[in-house]
Amino acid sequence: MTKRWPVSVKGVVLDRVGRVLLLRNEREEWELPGGRLEFEETPEECVVRELFEESGWTAEAGPLLDVWVYEPIPNAKVLIVTYGCHLLEGDVTPRLSHEHKEIGIFEPEEVGGLVMPEGYKNSIRAWRRRQTAPSGSAFE
Repeated sequence: MTKRWPVSVKGVVLDRVGRVLLLRNEREEWELPGGRLEFEETPEECVVRELFEESGWTAEAGPLLDVWVYEPIPNAKVLIVTYGCHLLEGDVTPRLSHEHKEIGIFEPEEVGGLVMPEGYKNSIRAWRRRQTAPSGSAFE
């Protein structure tokens, strides 16, 4: 039988002042909201569903940011797909779900020092660049 990797779809979502929403997992790592792609949903539907389930935030999936392989524990690989997401509501305080230990909203300069896979940090940087790029630039 061929081994298959699970697919986890993650979202980078910024609040109205540019802070990023992150969740702390059982491995004591910060991660982007998201989760396993279900059989009959698109990756975009998955990230919107997971974001709401894990934080209570309503968002719209934007552009694909990155695809990479993560090995959270030895011999357990996961295909990570990240999207930039647009928050559809204003100042809603995120709520912690049962799936994580902690929820936080972080300033851009705080992200580099967090215990988090580099792939997530790359996706956060990519989405922030797109959000701050001047209109008509190559980042659009």
